[in-house]
Amino acid sequence: MIPAMTKENQDIEPKKPDLPVPQKKSRNSLQTKKAIIRWSFIGLSVFLISLFYFYPMVQALLLSFQSGAGVNLQYVGLDNYRRLFGDPTFHAAVRNTVIFLLVQVPAMIIFALIISVLLNDKKLKFKGFYRTAIFLPCVTSLVAYSVIFKYLFGSDGLVNIMLMNLAIISQPIQWMTDPFWAKITIIIAITWRWTGYNMIFYLSALQNIDNSIYEAAKIDGANAFQQFFKITIPMLKPIILFTSIVSTIGTLQLFDEVMNITGGGPGNATLTISQYIYNLSFEYTPDFGYAATVSYAIVVMIVFFSIIQFKVAGDKNG
Repeated sequence: MIPAMTKENQDIEPKKPDLPVPQKKSRNSLQTKKAIIRWSFIGLSVFLISLFYFYPMVQALLLSFQSGAGVNLQYVGLDNYRRLFGDPTFHAAVRNTVIFLLVQVPAMIIFALIISVLLNDKKLKFKGFYRTAIFLPCVTSLVAYSVIFKYLFGSDGLVNIMLMNLAIISQPIQWMTDPFWAKITIIIAITWRWTGYNMIFYLSALQNIDNSIYEAAKIDGANAFQQFFKITIPMLKPIILFTSIVSTIGTLQLFDEVMNITGGGPGNATLTISQYIYNLSFEYTPDFGYAATVSYAIVVMIVFFSIIQFKVAGDKNG
């Protein structure tokens, strides 16, 4: 017989199994929020870079096709670029800038390489002090150190006094008024300031070279010079290329040292392209259109010299 259904049996029902809670929707929502946050950061960066870099570049390019005094500008087509090729002051500025580039950049790179190798020696004591002392010029004020150099290399400055006391020269060198020595003064000032900056890059790269490579070279009988040219230089090739390009860009934009030490003189003997742009904009009758044209000449020169450096270095991406 089938047992009768009691009240207790009626109240007890089979328990349904727990179903998994759908999480697909919540996961999609979380991924969407993360994507929004990521694109917010990227979008803000792109907006600021476009606003403060690319927009001024485009505006400067458009400005280079205009001419006029002050803000009274009108489009003149390629007249500014034609004027550029026949401008003797611009030619002098380019010549001076290229001289600074060809002399100062190789000298600075060589000094930085030699100093970094010496300071990378594990047996050298007080390495931290030497590294700090050589790097300190990079963080000094451009104007302050330029003024100091102006006084050091004056006709009655400390440099002339020391050279005369050592009987190296019989009369003071006219560092500021002689065209040749004025260029030498600028080259010394730039080299003094930026050698330590490049040294830091070389030191960082040297510390990543496995010491076993040098030990194997010593076992094979390689001396210090052979190790430097056969191991150090090839291993530092990418860093040398990087610092060369950065130094080239900085030299082509040289302004502070020339402005504060020699003022572009004597005559136009130390005038640089950047100082000429400043003069066109603020010293002479303001011609912002032609100044923009001269600024794009710097862009072309930077691209030109960078391509040459890539080709000389043998970089396949150049």
